[in-house]
Amino acid sequence: MRILVTGAAGFINGYLVPELLEAGHEVIGLDDFSKYGGLAKSYDGHPRYRFVKGDAKDAGLMRALAADCDQVVAAAAMIGGISYFHEFAYDLLAENERILASTFDAAIAAHRAGRLSRIVVVSSSMVYESATVFPTPEGAQLTSPPPISTYGFQKLASEFFAKGAWEQYELPYTIVRPFNCVGIGERRALRDTDIMSGNVKLALSHVVPDLVLKVLKGQDPLHILGDGSQVRHYTYGGDLAHGIRLAMESEAAVNDDFNLSTAASTTVLELATAIWHKIHGPERELRFVCDPPFEHDVQLRVPDVRKARQVLGFESTTSLDSMLDEVIPWIATELEAGRL
Repeated sequence: MRILVTGAAGFINGYLVPELLEAGHEVIGLDDFSKYGGLAKSYDGHPRYRFVKGDAKDAGLMRALAADCDQVVAAAAMIGGISYFHEFAYDLLAENERILASTFDAAIAAHRAGRLSRIVVVSSSMVYESATVFPTPEGAQLTSPPPISTYGFQKLASEFFAKGAWEQYELPYTIVRPFNCVGIGERRALRDTDIMSGNVKLALSHVVPDLVLKVLKGQDPLHILGDGSQVRHYTYGGDLAHGIRLAMESEAAVNDDFNLSTAASTTVLELATAIWHKIHGPERELRFVCDPPFEHDVQLRVPDVRKARQVLGFESTTSLDSMLDEVIPWIATELEAGRL
């Protein structure tokens, strides 16, 4: 397939684009570098990859690029960690809606012209922000109270864009919901706010890299947000990319939605302990203090992963231990180079 990927320089797409290329697809990547600034990727010179620097809100550019594609991956968005949700509560809603409208307009036009077969919406586990059923199955976003953050609400809106485009224009869609992506390649967003956690400035606003950064900088006792009992499913970026590709290639995934996640639950304190001992060794005792959590720090985020396994044959198999073996040295290198 020829695939247009918006937000191609983003974190998850750093795994998705090479996954698609390795599977034999042709990829057009669009990004304006507004989040991290200019980045070079290992696949920039790949013969089946073409990068276009541009804004996904540019309706004319989007229509031109989508016209000759089989699928569009709608991944471009303002996105960050939990501090980002607070700092840009309005912009997250307004900017991401503009991006979505432009992307869907282009996809609808390309589909009506005869080539584009599907739009793939990269949603978020945050649509389940107010869920009360755990593990949370697909469909719970329609029966739960609405998300309380503007980011979660906007990601839910992205799913309704897909439903609306199908109902009115018969544009087929697939919705994928990544859970707590962990991997390398994420950097401090240009617009991120400086927030201190103990004596260390948060760099990335996501719990895994920020805990790694604080431990590498020698923070002791380690500061964690909340009481450490929050449950997450930390999923490797390479696994997520594989799941997204399987969904894109599957006819059984048309007009359907999928939770993409590891099945393993991990508390923040368990995560902090694992990172601490990876860096300091098993003998050094972890001491920690609990800082007040952010407002939107959901206590329990546990997905039901059975549907993705049954329909797509997808399972996330990379262990947290293996993820940390990749992430810790990368962050150490970035820290030494002065990029964090």
